Amino acid sequence: MPRTSDKEHWEKLWKKRDIKELYDNSGRILVAVRRIWGDDIAGKRVLEVGAGSARDSFDLAALGAEVYTLDYAPASLKIIADQNAESENKTIPIGGDAFALPFADNSFDLVFHQGLIEHFREEEGIIAENARVTKPGGFVIVDVPQRWHIYTLIKHTLIAIGKWFAGWEKEFTLGQVEKKLEKYGFEPVDFYAEWMYPSLCYRMKREAMWKIGIHLPLIPFKVPIIHNIRVAIRNKIKYWRPFAYTGISVGVVGRKKGY
Repeated sequence: MPRTSDKEHWEKLWKKRDIKELYDNSGRILVAVRRIWGDDIAGKRVLEVGAGSARDSFDLAALGAEVYTLDYAPASLKIIADQNAESENKTIPIGGDAFALPFADNSFDLVFHQGLIEHFREEEGIIAENARVTKPGGFVIVDVPQRWHIYTLIKHTLIAIGKWFAGWEKEFTLGQVEKKLEKYGFEPVDFYAEWMYPSLCYRMKREAMWKIGIHLPLIPFKVPIIHNIRVAIRNKIKYWRPFAYTGISVGVVGRKKGY
């Protein structure tokens, strides 16, 4: 039997730790959305598929979007409900299947997911559903692990020995994601690359230390001037296509045809 990524993996992940101890997405979804709409986000109807902690969705809800957060893992939905209880800017959590979304055709201005399709062997069914529920002229953001990275080698080594947290996972090039979106009626209109901060080395060390009871800080000490220079350089080159093949992840923004 080939390895798979199952609901049980995600139940274990979302139950084991406070989400404040898990790394977020560095705000890259919000940046991508602002490149689409600028500050005209209030009132937009948005769906996050495979929401997990839904932290990106809460960022959009804070700007006035009507955000639905869908996941199939009860532990994820509990995390979202707990955040709703503490937040003035709430999302609408929905238990559901990414391959059979419980929404009508042409329902959303934006559908997005981060860290989702790489866990499924037949991921195009998810993209087909994205296309079905997105309004003509609406957008999709697909954010995935980028293939040409040391992370890929480490990940597949851990998969081979049965130590990967999600059971199984693949990765994509920027071009592969763009072609998948085109196949289902989206025109790629933007992309980005994302590098890892803190570094992969630090994250691996922190995870190893956690398992023996030593809790390193989520973010290590950084020298402000050096950190700011690095951020400025990365923000400049993240939209240059050659550099998209050096990031740990890439995102593609597609606009649904027919508008």
